[in-house]
Amino acid sequence: MAEKTHSNNELLSHLFRVEYSKMTAVLCRHFGLNQIEIAEDIASETFLKASEVWVINGIPENPTAWLYTVAKNKTKDYLKRVKIIETKIKETIRTNDFLRTEVFIQSEQDFDFRQQTITDSQLAMIFAVCNPAISTESQICLALQILCGFSVEEIADAFLAKTETIKKRLLRARTKLRKDNFQINVLLETTIKSRIDTVLRTLYLLFNEGYFSKSNNNLIRKDLCSEAIRLALVLTENPLTNTPQTNALLALMCFQSSRFDARIKDTGETILFEQQDKNLWDKELIEKGNYYLVNACSVNEISKYHLEAAIAYWHTTPTNKKKWEHILKLYNDLILIEYSPMTALNRTFAFAKVYGNERAIKEAEKLNLNENNYYHSLLGYLYSTVDAEKAIAHYNKAISHTKSKTEKKTLMKEIERLNKKRNSS
Repeated sequence: MAEKTHSNNELLSHLFRVEYSKMTAVLCRHFGLNQIEIAEDIASETFLKASEVWVINGIPENPTAWLYTVAKNKTKDYLKRVKIIETKIKETIRTNDFLRTEVFIQSEQDFDFRQQTITDSQLAMIFAVCNPAISTESQICLALQILCGFSVEEIADAFLAKTETIKKRLLRARTKLRKDNFQINVLLETTIKSRIDTVLRTLYLLFNEGYFSKSNNNLIRKDLCSEAIRLALVLTENPLTNTPQTNALLALMCFQSSRFDARIKDTGETILFEQQDKNLWDKELIEKGNYYLVNACSVNEISKYHLEAAIAYWHTTPTNKKKWEHILKLYNDLILIEYSPMTALNRTFAFAKVYGNERAIKEAEKLNLNENNYYHSLLGYLYSTVDAEKAIAHYNKAISHTKSKTEKKTLMKEIERLNKKRNSS
């Protein structure tokens, strides 16, 4: 019995992650975005019923179809209840804009969970969540909760934040979301053009939150990356959002994800690029990255996603002798398009590969990012072949500026290695 329950829970957990957001999107398309809580309640009740029924009757032959059938029936039951209330106290309900009962009743016949409806609803929901009026951090939190089905606790884990902080952030964002008169049933070309940059940026940050996450939860990190890729794939399925930038971003995600398993040891420490076991790289993801990068270059357009995808591409080609020269040139171009401290630090690493650590140290120190843990990590790496004492000093500064247990463990290993090297010489 215990084994059966465990199997049910595993399947439900997987289906919840995959189908909950799709279900919510379709229900919001039906009810309206300002009633997102009703949509989420029906979706949650559907999975709750599955957890109760499947333990007794077993897993149905088609679990996904079972869930959507239950969701459809629960929606009809809800609409009937509203209709009864509307009939009994019609005038009172009519003045309540929040319920909008007449719209519910009129649209009942149009309600469905066909694949095209799901795809269209998800696309519209992505654009609804990526509202320029909502702060960047809140957009990512909303995307994780509404589009990806993450719990508040999982989001807090990903951000290394308190659950109360995430709750407050989500509450403020949801209030703005409800007040925004965004039409989720029809996604206009003008809306797409006005929000596509925000959408791509949110998905980019969502992916980075997983790939460069400070969280010690490896499963959460992978899930974040997987969800960002899934949502980007939704964009490629619509002609209006299947743009060169979208394909470039998806190529970047595929290339980066291909090295995921090679970046982390079983003990939790980060493995530097040069020390990674290339046999662990996912060749299928690399091939997909190549495919989307070719699609991205179908027109004469260059964006930051094109340049970052090209950099990631060169990282997956370890045999090319001029690889780092290509990467350095791409970083030079990227800095001109959009400067950021992380881009500058990554460029310096590539500079070291081309011109050596001593020249790279001078380049790095020009940045003067004394409060940045990555800055000190880089200088520690660069000094490790030049001056072990200075390398250790920078690694210690990096440790003092990071909250990540994984990163601290990696840096301490480097300090230990340099101390052994000093003592043996």
